[in-house]
Amino acid sequence: MSEKIRIAIDGPAAAGKSTVAKKIARKLSIVYIDTGAMYRAFTLKAIECGVDLEDENSLVELLYETTITLKENGKEQIILLDGKDVTEAIRSQVVSNSVSLVAKHPLIREDMVERQRKLAENKSVVMDGRDIGTNVLPHAEVKIFLIASVEERAKRRYSENKRRGIASDLEQLKAELKERDNRDMNRETSPLIQAEDAIAIDTTELSIDQVVAEILNEVNLFLHKS
Repeated sequence: MSEKIRIAIDGPAAAGKSTVAKKIARKLSIVYIDTGAMYRAFTLKAIECGVDLEDENSLVELLYETTITLKENGKEQIILLDGKDVTEAIRSQVVSNSVSLVAKHPLIREDMVERQRKLAENKSVVMDGRDIGTNVLPHAEVKIFLIASVEERAKRRYSENKRRGIASDLEQLKAELKERDNRDMNRETSPLIQAEDAIAIDTTELSIDQVVAEILNEVNLFLHKS
């Protein structure tokens, strides 16, 4: 793609952001940046190091000595934490339930946002998360906000866990997603909200390919305008 374009995809947990973003990146041959994986990787390290997830100062000290690398490996993205592959480990239930506790801290978000912006400098990217269109890439050319019902998101997370061999309970997943939504939407710094210029897509009744097609349509509209 000759023209630089930044695509921001936001939305709550299990709305399909990462899956869709990966497909968009492949179809457009641009860089995919999974910001959620970055927070997950650091959360994993904090848990393994026994750091209190409510202690912002201790977390910041740990983050300053932490290296998180996103590496392409064929069609998959590998997440390296201090050089170690944690791609699977960051998807554990304990990390899923703890990541929003870490991500709520302003100083943690400040450091992560700086890292994410550097990754997106001077290149075309598709980046997904919860505050990409509002905070990380506020001037992104295309902004998307994915939504889906809690029931549908819980089913998706249940199926994902099953594929990964992780035992889970559907009703418990619903409760956990509601709690996660509440924390994400009500945190003091960069809460989960739809950017004013973002296009909302309800993915509840849509397939991944249908969502991808809608976003690519928005990309094409932008490219034809420019």
